Amino acid sequence: MVALVFPAFPTVTLPVTGRSERFPVRRIFCVGRNYGDHAREMGADDREPPFFFTKPADAVVESGSRIPYPPATSNLHHEGELVLAIGKAGAMLAEADAPALIWGHAAGNDLTRRDLQAEAKASRRPWDMAKGFDKSAVVGPVRPGTLADATLRCSVNGTARQEARLSQMIWTPTAILVALSRLVSLAPGDLVFTGTPAGVGALNRGDTCKVEIDGLQSASVTIA
Repeated sequence: MVALVFPAFPTVTLPVTGRSERFPVRRIFCVGRNYGDHAREMGADDREPPFFFTKPADAVVESGSRIPYPPATSNLHHEGELVLAIGKAGAMLAEADAPALIWGHAAGNDLTRRDLQAEAKASRRPWDMAKGFDKSAVVGPVRPGTLADATLRCSVNGTARQEARLSQMIWTPTAILVALSRLVSLAPGDLVFTGTPAGVGALNRGDTCKVEIDGLQSASVTIA
């Protein structure tokens, strides 16, 4: 056995709907601006090819958690999204092969330090600290199997903020995986956030934000 200078970090896991087993998280990939109305809301072209950013696995927050308002921001935003849970390895995927990699789905919330993102855009710098900060990836329980077209809703303190059909995505889950697999080799345990519709907005201390997708358990978080 290899000796370690300090104990290895525990594997981040998520609950699985209807099962006692949990889903181990390896990496988190996110696709940007995947709904035309949100792309236009952010002042971008909705016809560009997909692009990706990442969050660390330990940014995962389980549904129902209370988290602190993050440091270094005064403009924390919610972004309700569908999350793909990957169960098979694959690289350089053909379109026909991509769906087989999806083990399940979950509701998610890509928390964003919007002011830091705006600064990064203006300076043409990476988004890492705007997107990949501690407790920035809220994910509900993973439901195994396929998911038909459904409605995504995001509310804050019971008031609707975002609503869209998943079929309104510019890039389908299959297309996202095909594009991503040309950049990295996908592996079991990867999570892929598929983008958010229009209506993103600020979260304040004391707010509870809930992301709901038909057929999935919700992803909720309270800003303590």
